[in-house]
Amino acid sequence: MARLVIFLCLISVFSFSNPKNIYERNCITCHNRIPVSIDKYFYRYLLEYSSEKDVKEAMFEFLKNPTKEKSLMSESIIKRFGLKKKTRLSDTELKEALDIYWSEYNLFDKLK
Repeated sequence: MARLVIFLCLISVFSFSNPKNIYERNCITCHNRIPVSIDKYFYRYLLEYSSEKDVKEAMFEFLKNPTKEKSLMSESIIKRFGLKKKTRLSDTELKEALDIYWSEYNLFDKLK
């Protein structure tokens, strides 16, 4: 009986211990393979689109249907690493990942 209780406690600890969120599982894992850090993409989008709504909208549209015309990356980056493949995330999952991405790199709330 004691073994069962210990076993159940261990399972609950491991199942709730810092699970990776959708952003970490689906974005960070791939972006860690290329030398351009993921925050650079954020700053490019922020310079181009300015507002949270517009940045997220533009990123959403690009990730759903990536094209060279929609990309903010330089031609050399695209030639070297290729164009991003279309996301397999659902609309809801992608919006959640973009929300996490925005909160991770958004400086506006951190400059107080």
